[in-house]
Amino acid sequence: MSFEEEYWKANYSDLEEMDCIGNVKEHANYIKAIFELEQIEINSVADFGYGTGHLFKEVLKIYKPYKAYGCEPSQYMFEKSKPDDFKPVPSTKLKLENIDLLAWSKNPPKKSYDLGLCNSVFQYIKTKDLKEIIPALSKSVKYLYLTVPTDEELKLQREDLNFDDTYSIKRSRKKYKELIKPHFTFLSSRLLESKHYFDESNTEFQDLLYRF
Repeated sequence: MSFEEEYWKANYSDLEEMDCIGNVKEHANYIKAIFELEQIEINSVADFGYGTGHLFKEVLKIYKPYKAYGCEPSQYMFEKSKPDDFKPVPSTKLKLENIDLLAWSKNPPKKSYDLGLCNSVFQYIKTKDLKEIIPALSKSVKYLYLTVPTDEELKLQREDLNFDDTYSIKRSRKKYKELIKPHFTFLSSRLLESKHYFDESNTEFQDLLYRF
C-alpha cells in the first residue's frame, strides 16, 4: 500500500492519542530500564518504518549510538525527515532511507544492529511478505522492540476510541506468534531476542524466567 499524505491525515490527526507518540517517553524508558537491568550496552540502533520519528528520536537521545539507521516507505514522510533532527550527537553515523521493509529485506546490512525498533508496521504488510521480512530482521538486529495491534486491539480501537484504521490487515496474536517464533524469542510482550544470535545457552537474559 501507499503511505502517502492521505494515510497520515486519516490515521495521525491526533498525535497525543497515538501509541509510541503520546506515550513515547514511557516506551523509551521501558527499553532503557530493561537493558540497564541486564547490563546490556546498546551502541547501534535501527528503526524499520520510523514514520513520524518520535520513538526513533527518543531512543537515539537515550543511547547516542555510534551508528543508526532508519527506513521509511512513505515518500511523503521521508521528505519531512531531516537527519539533523534525528542525530543526538554529531558523531552518530546516521542513514535514513526511503524504502519499504520487503525491499530492504532483499539486501539487508551485513553487520547487525544491537537494537531494532518496529512500531505499527507489521499490520500493513502481507503475510507472504512478512515470511521474508522477519528472518531478515532476525539476522540484522540482536534485539527487536516490536509493537503491532492484533485484531482484538483494532476492534477495541473502533469500539472504544471510534478510530478505524481501514489500512490495517487484521491478524490474531496467535498468528503473529506463529510468524515470529521461529526467528525470535519473546522476552516480553514487546521485546524480542534474535534466535540467529542467541539461544538458551548464550542469551544475555539468563535470569529471565518467562520465555515463551
